[in-house]
Amino acid sequence: RDLKLAMLVDPHQSKGKRTGSRIFLPFLRFTDLKLYGELIIPVCFSVFKNLFEVSKVKPAALVNSDSLCLFCRYDYKEMLHNSTFCLVPRGRRLGSFRFLEALQAACVPVMLSNGWELPFSEIIDWNTAAVIGDERLLLQIPTTVRSIHQDKILSLRQQTQFLWEAYFSSVEKIVLTTLEIIQDRVLEHGSRSSLMWNSHPGGLFALPQYSGYLGDFPFYYATLGIKPYPKFTAVIHAVSPLVSQSQPILKLLVAVAKSQYCAQIIVLWNCDKPLPAKHRWPATSVPVIVIEGENKVMSSRFLPYESIVTDAVLSLDEDTVLSTTEVDFAFTVWQSFPERIVGYPARSHFWDSNKERWGYTSKWTNDYSMVLTGAAMFHRYYHFLYTHYLPSSLKNMVDQLANCEDILMNFLVSAVTKLPPIKITQKKQYKETMMGQSCFINVCFLLQSSRASRWADPDHFAQRQTCMNKFASWFGAMPLVHSQVRLDPVLFKDQVSILRKKYRDIERL
Repeated sequence: RDLKLAMLVDPHQSKGKRTGSRIFLPFLRFTDLKLYGELIIPVCFSVFKNLFEVSKVKPAALVNSDSLCLFCRYDYKEMLHNSTFCLVPRGRRLGSFRFLEALQAACVPVMLSNGWELPFSEIIDWNTAAVIGDERLLLQIPTTVRSIHQDKILSLRQQTQFLWEAYFSSVEKIVLTTLEIIQDRVLEHGSRSSLMWNSHPGGLFALPQYSGYLGDFPFYYATLGIKPYPKFTAVIHAVSPLVSQSQPILKLLVAVAKSQYCAQIIVLWNCDKPLPAKHRWPATSVPVIVIEGENKVMSSRFLPYESIVTDAVLSLDEDTVLSTTEVDFAFTVWQSFPERIVGYPARSHFWDSNKERWGYTSKWTNDYSMVLTGAAMFHRYYHFLYTHYLPSSLKNMVDQLANCEDILMNFLVSAVTKLPPIKITQKKQYKETMMGQSCFINVCFLLQSSRASRWADPDHFAQRQTCMNKFASWFGAMPLVHSQVRLDPVLFKDQVSILRKKYRDIERL
């Protein structure tokens, strides 16, 4: 019913043999199975087109002129991307390239190759992304696909996109997936679960070396119905010597320690000067741990230190200005988005069509794609992923420039989540050394001697432009996602009594 079957030869597979005035075609293939209505299944359209371009032969006995016009009228790729189901018949080798084409186009593969072992079937549940048919019962396929509910179709198409992006979109991912499967076979006691392989962000980002428990990864909190630990660890990156009791780092330390959600504070001492005496640090109600940075490089601020025992990490530069109220609000927001970066200073990227490269901007607009780690909250797993997943070439670049570590962390998190970070409140300036035109003696000293003031370096933005393009090249695409979402406290800036507002101090800043 409403079914046309055409049979043709693959010109790369067979050389036609003439028998009188007829063509003998030893290798025949079903093509153009078209379901009239909502479902369209294009199959091997390119093969049909190549047949007439290469051989210049028209097998009229097999394909009439109406069918030929039908094929020539449509663009194969456009038809593929506009289709819901795509037939994947048996290929001349172990598999079929049509299978990968269907995955890439979010077209649900309808497998017609009995006995074919689907790729990575050891770890991928293909029943959630494909329809497994029987090539001996081809005429039952239309009824089968029509009986699938629309919700199921949407789920199948979404899974095809996830699997394509996670494991098949590049040769590197295919090779890496193969190696990771072998590792799981060898180290079976520490292998990834089926849920890790078959749900976002996939097995390549859920490293079993970190943990074998799903609840330790921020991506699975919603699936498991659990919440992150209700405290955070603040990590303050210190690069300046402690010469005055009025330095920004000491004020920041006191403000963070007063937060009701703060479990501990880690001061990462990346300064060339010796560690200050213990009595130089202010007394706080939470433990303050001072750690000397490994090789005193920028990437050391994202090492997975054993001292970090909470899920949430509040990453801070030494000259960041945050009040206790701002810290509390940041953690409250992060608890609802534990897989993302949540923070205050936002930046954005753009495509420079003149230079044909990615650009970086710090202009104050409603649009952003990065939240800098100088005042941001994120899950501690990203420390582990930054250290063990990213190549040494990118981290060495960051360390040599003493720049771009915040951009690289944003690239990593966006590549994992496929989501933008979250900016909170309209806070524009977050560095004490940026505020005002006056320059006190101790602040001037910091500006001259500290790597924390590298924002004032004229090469700073040029370096960040270079970093953007280097990182995008390694990731294979631009993972950053633009957003215009900003989360403010309830009644923020509303003309109501301040006593009705929970985060009162934020509006006074």
